[in-house]
Amino acid sequence: MFCYQCEQTAKGTGCTVQGVCGKTHEVASLQDLLMYSLMGLSQVALEARKKGITERDVNVFTVKAAFSTLTNVDFDPDRFTGLINESCHLREALKKKTGITSWPDGPAVFKPASGLEDLIKQGEEVGIKSYPADNPDVLSLKHTVLYGIKGVSAYADHAQILGKEDDSVYAYVHEGLAAIQSTDMGVDEWVAMALRCGEAAFRAMELLDAGNTETYGHPVPTNVPLGHKKGKAILLSGHDLKDLEEILKQTEGKGINIYTHGEMLATHGYPVLKEKYPHFYGQFGTAWQKQQKEFADFPGAILMTTNCIQRPQKVYKENLFTSGMVGWPDIPHISDLNFKPVIDRALELPGFEDDYVEKEVTVGFARNSVLGVADLNRLLYH
Repeated sequence: MFCYQCEQTAKGTGCTVQGVCGKTHEVASLQDLLMYSLMGLSQVALEARKKGITERDVNVFTVKAAFSTLTNVDFDPDRFTGLINESCHLREALKKKTGITSWPDGPAVFKPASGLEDLIKQGEEVGIKSYPADNPDVLSLKHTVLYGIKGVSAYADHAQILGKEDDSVYAYVHEGLAAIQSTDMGVDEWVAMALRCGEAAFRAMELLDAGNTETYGHPVPTNVPLGHKKGKAILLSGHDLKDLEEILKQTEGKGINIYTHGEMLATHGYPVLKEKYPHFYGQFGTAWQKQQKEFADFPGAILMTTNCIQRPQKVYKENLFTSGMVGWPDIPHISDLNFKPVIDRALELPGFEDDYVEKEVTVGFARNSVLGVADLNRLLYH
C-alpha cells in the first residue's frame, strides 16, 4: 500500500500500512485497481470520441467511480468489486461500438480476477508507484493530474445529480486518465495537462454552483442554532443537497427534526430548504473529523452523504447509514433515495428529551449576498 492523496498522510510522506483515514491495504489496492480500470475505459472512450461516439452512461460512471476513491468516501471492498467489474463491462461494450478490434496491452485489455483476494493482488501491481515515467517530474505531474481528476469527478458527479453536465468535463477526464499510462509525453505536455485539469475543475464547480442555486436558491444570511430541540432526530453529514432535500420531504409530518453536522452546516443558507421545511432545525456538533466522539451523543439516526465518514464506533454503529458513493462494510447503504430505513430507525430511537441551544451562528454569505452590498461597501469606505 502507498497513498499520499490527502494532507493527513502519515508523516507527510505517505500511508504504507493503513491510511490515516482508516483505509486498509485491501481497500487501497482495490481503489488503485478501479482507477486502473477507469484508465482503460478512458482509453476506449477517447478513441470512441474520435469517431463521434459518446456514451452518457460511460461519462457518468467514470466520474462517479473516480469520486469513490477520494479520501473518506468508500471503504467497502464489495462495492469496489462491483465498480471494477462494471468499468470493464462498459469498456468492452464501448469497444464494439468503435469497431476497433486491436488494443494495446495495459488497462484497455485488463481482465479483473473473479475473487476478492485475487483482485487485491491485481491492485497491488498497478498503484501510483507503477505508472510509467523515466522523468520524476513527469511522474509527479501524472500524480497531480490523477488527484486533480478525482476532485473534478466529485464536483461533476454532484452537478449531474442536479441535472447539470458539460461534455467538455467528461472529455477531459477521459483524456487525462487515458494519458497516465502513456510514455510519449514530456514535461511541457504534462504541465499543459495539469493546467487543463484546473480549467475542468473550474467548469465542474460552475456546474455544481448552478445546480445548487437554481434548485435551492442563492444562499442568504441565515442564523443557525447550535444545539437541539425536543423530539426525534436525524443527522446528516457530507455535502449532498439532493439527499438532504429527500430526507426533508420524506420526514414531513413525522415529528422528526433534521440536523446537519460538519460541512453540511452551510446548507441552512439555501432559502428553498430553510423556508419550505420548518423541521430543518440546526447544527449538531462541530467538524466532520470529530464525528466519532459527537455521534455517540446523538440520539437519532445518522446519514453519511458524499464523504467524511470515519471508522464507526460501536456505540452508534447501529444508527448509521450511507448514501451515494459513501460506503463502509456492514453499514446499511441507501442507493435509491428511499430513506425509509433511516426514518424508521429515527422513530425507534429516543430523540432529544429537551431543548438546548448553545448559541447561533450565521451562514449564507455566498457571492450574491456579498456582491449585493458591494456598492454600499464602496460608499462606506470612500
